Amino acid sequence: MKIPFKGSYGFNNSKYVDAQSKAIISRAEKFHKLYLEFGGKLLQDFHAARVLPGYESNAKIEVLRKLKKVKDIEFLLCINSDYIEEGKFSSVGLSYRDFSLKMVDSLREMGFDVKTAVFTFNKGQKKVKELAKIMKRKGLSVYYTPYIKGYPKNVAEITSVRGFRKRPFIKTTKRVVVVTGAGPTSGKMATCLTMVYQDYVRGKDSGYAKFETFPIWNLPLSSNINGAYEAATADLGDYNVVDGYHKKAYGFAATSYNRDFEAFSLLTRIIRLLPESNYMHSYKSPTDMGINMAKEGITDEELCERAARQEIIRRLFKYRVGLLKGKNGEDAVIRVRKLMRNRKIAINERQVVEIARKEKKKSVVKPAVGCSLEVGKTVVKARNSKRMHAEAGAIIKALKKLAGAKKDVLDEDAIRSIRKLRKEIYGKVGENLTLKEALLVLAMSSAKNRKAKKAMDMLNELRGAELHTTHMISEEEDRFFLRLGINATSDGEEEVKEVLF
Repeated sequence: MKIPFKGSYGFNNSKYVDAQSKAIISRAEKFHKLYLEFGGKLLQDFHAARVLPGYESNAKIEVLRKLKKVKDIEFLLCINSDYIEEGKFSSVGLSYRDFSLKMVDSLREMGFDVKTAVFTFNKGQKKVKELAKIMKRKGLSVYYTPYIKGYPKNVAEITSVRGFRKRPFIKTTKRVVVVTGAGPTSGKMATCLTMVYQDYVRGKDSGYAKFETFPIWNLPLSSNINGAYEAATADLGDYNVVDGYHKKAYGFAATSYNRDFEAFSLLTRIIRLLPESNYMHSYKSPTDMGINMAKEGITDEELCERAARQEIIRRLFKYRVGLLKGKNGEDAVIRVRKLMRNRKIAINERQVVEIARKEKKKSVVKPAVGCSLEVGKTVVKARNSKRMHAEAGAIIKALKKLAGAKKDVLDEDAIRSIRKLRKEIYGKVGENLTLKEALLVLAMSSAKNRKAKKAMDMLNELRGAELHTTHMISEEEDRFFLRLGINATSDGEEEVKEVLF
């Protein structure tokens, strides 16, 4: 999925895919076997699609398809055992457990060989054992690796008999092993380095590299594109840094981030153990170990910078709501506020916010909710009504405008049917339609109403639309907005205050 910004694109996806795949093929040629860590999201990278308008959310899969044409590849899935035990959710609205299973199925449907699952940070968790049984039934080889005390700083411990040597040898058969996971902190790099080290012990020449998108090494630290990555990982405590190693080796600065910087000191110690002929001896900096050709795809840097500013603001709202839901701590909110202050980014740059808040004040239906939706140059606003929720009202209004429909496009009989289903089957009280219900009514209406059908056909035009609502967005609504390509934010906090106080 491509997500435009203000109706425009600033990134050439095809050019990027060609450059990135060629760079990976070139790196793979340097080793008998390459362990390729995938930084960030392998599937559905909506963050990249929002910050680099024109980037396909599954661009990394396109790169791997090109790679597969010239190299034998297999997948190894790293799964954080703590996340499974805690029932943690991924950014796409699925639990890490379900998203890990979905990744296996999706990659296999795409024709890739997924052979291995490694449960990292393992302490014998009960839910991990249950998921491992499912993975085995799917035909995957399953391994368990514990946390190594002092990783990644205590190099002596890591390379001792209590560290990498103690871990099980993970059997792989292809020349390129793609090491990925359902989210960050999956233990991917530690798994790659374990395998490189164990191959060395067995007299095999192998290497490590990291497929990266953000931060973009050849954009400055001050770039909002890189700043948006820092905002996206604020809940993990990640931050961008100047790659001093790179400046010392090559005479010019590069942008890296803290975890790569910390891991490089471990990597250099392992490299020293390898024979001089191993290509990793040419890695002079954290930037060198990465493969990142993202800048090659940028065609309008100014547009991408503006899109990135909007993403940073969206992250602030995300963490504020996440704090109320118990999904993240206050540190994430503080970090993004500081980032915005340093970059002189103001909330009112997101125009739909103030419009939605003003609309809320006009609401006569309780709870009072205002919503605003910006599609290109079209801005619509809505508030809670007896007929439908504010978000549903805004979406339907926008679709009507795009379709050129002046009269109502929702069939009253269809509305009554949905309300009856809600009351008699689901036992829900209240008659105003949710977003999902309103779209179901629109679909039913399109069967006999030409304008309703045209409005239905306009759904794809909502990609890249900006929406803000004053009430707390549910998980289901959040997933819905993601599928529609709508960049949605919520105050949330105000509604909770009304309920509590």
